[in-house]
Amino acid sequence: MKIVFLGTGTSQGIPVIGSEHPVCLSSDPKDKRLRVSVLLSWDNHNLVIDCGPDFRQQMLTHNVSKLDGILFTHEHSDHVAGLDDIRPYFFRQGDVPIYAHKRVIMSLQKRFDYIFAGENRYPGAPAVAVHEIENDRPFFFCGKTVIPIEAYHNRLQVFGFRIDDFTYLTDVKSMENDEVEKIKGSEVLVVNALREESHHSHFNLSEALEFVNLVQPKTTYFTHISHYLGFHKDVEKKLPENVHLAYDNLVITL
Repeated sequence: MKIVFLGTGTSQGIPVIGSEHPVCLSSDPKDKRLRVSVLLSWDNHNLVIDCGPDFRQQMLTHNVSKLDGILFTHEHSDHVAGLDDIRPYFFRQGDVPIYAHKRVIMSLQKRFDYIFAGENRYPGAPAVAVHEIENDRPFFFCGKTVIPIEAYHNRLQVFGFRIDDFTYLTDVKSMENDEVEKIKGSEVLVVNALREESHHSHFNLSEALEFVNLVQPKTTYFTHISHYLGFHKDVEKKLPENVHLAYDNLVITL
């Protein structure tokens, strides 16, 4: 399975519009971060986790001509705002499968009501095949088992996902012990590490490192990174040997 980090930034991306923070002014491409998302590919299947406002750009950058489905972690704009840009896939393939918590599906139905309009759908609008995710109910997708991992983004429930020995989590602040057990044994863990200072709804760097110590994956990549965390090259030097900062367009293979 190939994993492509399509975006590794926060809701504002890096650089932040109008910011003169040194990281926002950096010329290092690893300090340029689109909104957070990953592409998983195997056996000619392509699965995207989250579909934010940079989705179109991300699909063009990586020449993704086929899309078999989208998993949604939660309904915040930086994770769903690109849904309209599934239209080219719909025109070629038909209804695009989406997978999400019932609450997230309801949010998408309100925000993108024209996509969910059924027979009254406007000509040219895309359509989706809706699949509801429930915790403790793994499901099959193109020959692989997807295990939902429930966590909390402040008080908002969010889903992470484990596929084979790869676990992807973002926008996590807390998690029950039973959910942590689902992650243990992962070869690769991806988890959010926003900044050094504490935050009300995201792991900061020290909390993310504590979580890594708890789960004990073989390798970890941090994502959903703010410019406040610092320059990529500087932060990377401070991390344990098996922990890295992800960056946009990084490709790893399991």
